[in-house]
Amino acid sequence: MFESLAQRMQSVFARLGRRATLSADDVEEALREIRTALLAADVHLSVVRKLTDDIRARAVGEKVIEQVRPDQQVVKIVYDELVRLLGGDPSKPQQLSDGTIPLQWSAKGPTVILMAGLQGSGKTTTCGKLARMLKSKGRRPLLVAADMQRPAAVEQLKVLGESIGVPVHWEPSGRPPKICERAVKRAADEGHDVVILDTAGRLHVDRELMDEVKDIAERTSPHEVFLVLDSMTGQDAVNSAKAFDASLPLSGVVLTKLDGDTRGGAALSVREVTGKPIRFVGTGEKSEALEPFHADRMASRILGMGDVVSLVELAQENIRKDEVERAAEKLFTGTFTMDDMLAQFEQIERMGPMKKWLGMIPGMSGALEGQEIDDGHMKRAKAVILSMTAEERRKPDILDAARRRRVARGSGTTLDDVNRLVKGWKQMRQVMKQLRQDGGLSGRMMESRMKKMKEQQIRELRRRGVSLADMGLEAEQN
Repeated sequence: MFESLAQRMQSVFARLGRRATLSADDVEEALREIRTALLAADVHLSVVRKLTDDIRARAVGEKVIEQVRPDQQVVKIVYDELVRLLGGDPSKPQQLSDGTIPLQWSAKGPTVILMAGLQGSGKTTTCGKLARMLKSKGRRPLLVAADMQRPAAVEQLKVLGESIGVPVHWEPSGRPPKICERAVKRAADEGHDVVILDTAGRLHVDRELMDEVKDIAERTSPHEVFLVLDSMTGQDAVNSAKAFDASLPLSGVVLTKLDGDTRGGAALSVREVTGKPIRFVGTGEKSEALEPFHADRMASRILGMGDVVSLVELAQENIRKDEVERAAEKLFTGTFTMDDMLAQFEQIERMGPMKKWLGMIPGMSGALEGQEIDDGHMKRAKAVILSMTAEERRKPDILDAARRRRVARGSGTTLDDVNRLVKGWKQMRQVMKQLRQDGGLSGRMMESRMKKMKEQQIRELRRRGVSLADMGLEAEQN
């Protein structure tokens, strides 16, 4: 997300040279470029003006800290202002999540969440994603199909609910306010602790839509009222937010389709224009592609600085520590098989599209600009391994030309695909063998190197304010 804007921002900072102070001319030159980049990203004009004014006020005459280049200092100023713009506090460092979901929970009875928005914004899909997230944290959600306007909307939610194992309250006909009222009562009777109301949308804001959703809110007294906005619509999303905010007690915004060709205007504008916080963001089509919103992490991505904390959380959620340690041990001992490689591919796939998590690595956002990351490579590699016999997976060295041709035919791939995979496995084995032979990974030398690596990682985590307990490194604190 935000690849184009991130690249523009980085080109602005690269033009600033080393100076003792940041002069007004230096700052104005950078601000002109930043203004152009933001407007090109479809950020609201009033937001662009306020942001650039705030950056100017801080940057002009700012003394350059010793051993810190002016461009780096400008990046820090822009980062701080972006965090504030997005509703965060730049003085608080990024922290790993404790696993809780940021919602206003009901003290008694089920927590009611009303989802509103225009048709096509991804509202129904977002209801399913949120239900899956809540279920994964031990909650018992109930989905409510209250969109009686769009054809097949009820059926879509029923299919989503079945796919994630969450019950759906639906009725073949009736008025949505009454349906939602009965659904909340059912949730209380059956012990569901969260109710998610999927209300109707329209192609545009109209009185009928607003009257219906207001009636639902009055009858169900929701604890959260989320407006679902399509981030790809830019300033139109902000205009929709203003219209809904005038009629509903919105408690937050959910931005969808941030993984698409979004320019970022909605994300940067909606908080400033409406005063409503962004609570969640949708980053893909899969049911797990919903994330709690963090202003500091989003600002880091916009500036191409990566998002290490979110990357760590993603890895913690999808990659089992014991499997990683077992694979590493097999690599070191030279017993790493194709079955082990297949397991690694499957763990990586659980983290989602490669471009998504590669973009969280600092410095990778600009490098990925305009690049197509083909996730199909991994699927083809898995198909190749699955077409091997059990013996071939254990002993890839026995894969002669005839066997490789058979594997290629069986997997629907080419002989080049098979050769490439086997070559990669052999190169990895050779590197580990060489390291063992020269003593790099043996005895005290290996222990020393691993200890130094851990110390470096811990220092970096402390610098970023990440809790060592969250990382499972309590024993290393001393």
